Amino acid sequence: MQNTEIARRLEEVAWLLNEQGANPYRVQAYRHAAEILRRLDRPVAEMLRQEGEEGLRRLPGIGESLARSIREVVLTGKLSILARLRGEADPESLLASVPGIGPVLADRLHHDLGIDTLEELEAAAHDGRLTNLAGIGEKKLAGIMDSLATRLGRVRAPVRLVAADEPPIAELLDVDREYRDKAAAGQLQRIAPRRFNPSGAAWLPVLHTQRGECHYTVLFSNTARAHQLGKTHDWVVLYYDGGQGERQCTVITSQRGPLTGKRVVRGREGECVSSYMLAMMKSHGAPP
Repeated sequence: MQNTEIARRLEEVAWLLNEQGANPYRVQAYRHAAEILRRLDRPVAEMLRQEGEEGLRRLPGIGESLARSIREVVLTGKLSILARLRGEADPESLLASVPGIGPVLADRLHHDLGIDTLEELEAAAHDGRLTNLAGIGEKKLAGIMDSLATRLGRVRAPVRLVAADEPPIAELLDVDREYRDKAAAGQLQRIAPRRFNPSGAAWLPVLHTQRGECHYTVLFSNTARAHQLGKTHDWVVLYYDGGQGERQCTVITSQRGPLTGKRVVRGREGECVSSYMLAMMKSHGAPP
């Protein structure tokens, strides 16, 4: 892919971020990166082959997040943040792109296990959840794991099954609250997702916000499962990057157990229980 094409995609990201009310410094960072690539006197793909991601970070104004985005475009021809800002995110197609996983299995992985990303798929492969699905034997599982290790390794750091640097539950729930409050008040830019939207209506609010050094992009879930269950205005997907690579989580309203009716981060329910108990103790003046 030519430098000009990569630059064009980065410029589109900057334009969409600006339209959606993102931090002006983040907007400018993408514009600056596009300008740097247009002026570069060698193909960025060649630089990546010879110097790796470190070579990209040596370019003026190109930090870790931008270097990862550029590398993703070079290696895959796609840019995740751009697809998300356009409203084109498609988890089923992403899962089906892994060798050994066809459309039917991808649909089951997404619907039955709630898997939306390759990182979540890798975690499920390691923790045993995939072995419970019919059609995934030992040989297929090994092939999926090998493919994911290679693919995730060249686009970003391998998944951390136990990530000590994840944002605290209280922060994630606060970002979820900010998004839902502003969406309900009509304060957010709305985009027209291309999936499950035959009328082309601009119904999907998008929030760009920040907590410390962590950038968040937040949207309601626009997956097939969310539409089937009528959860497109309940399930909230948080994409975040604090310098360690982009990750995501989904916040939902719990339908069972001690957290029924409360907002919980899927996959971190135990921490949510502790967070709510701590908040309740503080509200009653009890020591933590």
